[in-house]
Amino acid sequence: MNLYLIRHARQNSPLCNVNVELSSKGIRQAKLLAQRLENYSFEKIYSSDLLRAVQTAEIINTKHLKHQIYSELQEIDFGLLTGNTDEENNIRFKDFLAQRKELSEDLAFPGGECGRDVFLRAMPILDKIVSQEIEGAVIVTHGGTIRSLLAGILGMTQAKKLLLGVTLENSSITQLSYNKKNHRYTLERFNDAAHLEKYPELQRNY
Repeated sequence: MNLYLIRHARQNSPLCNVNVELSSKGIRQAKLLAQRLENYSFEKIYSSDLLRAVQTAEIINTKHLKHQIYSELQEIDFGLLTGNTDEENNIRFKDFLAQRKELSEDLAFPGGECGRDVFLRAMPILDKIVSQEIEGAVIVTHGGTIRSLLAGILGMTQAKKLLLGVTLENSSITQLSYNKKNHRYTLERFNDAAHLEKYPELQRNY
């Protein structure tokens, strides 16, 4: 069984984790992804309840499947950093962000979550999905959530999850395969955004 973890398309705000809809570029990204997914085999589509994930799921749901929403698939809670600009956070939370980059501890955002918190709330949803008799599912979620899930599945410490890509491309595909016989997840591809390669204006700047 294949699980296609999709990072939502680009949102309509540069502020930290605000709950807003997609930007015009995000809508383009989602439409390109929809075209790519037309040849993929999946019978279910899921998303977090944040607007950018819901809207991405709606755009790519060209097969008109039932769209199920789980709040457990939300982005990591950035706590006191939520709603701020990057510049503001880099000043107010300079010491915390520097410590986080050391990758030595699974630090919770001030007033928010750590990677383990995200894994413990999101992983049961994946387990619930793979318990069904289906060949594949699309799950629209968030960069921090995908990293936390992968770290847990691969046996990495959550402190090292930031080693999984400098950044995840908006509308990218990360594919997991689930073997029901041994109850094991394997990572088949990561941060695949080939559908954006012809459109540099839709790609993130590293």
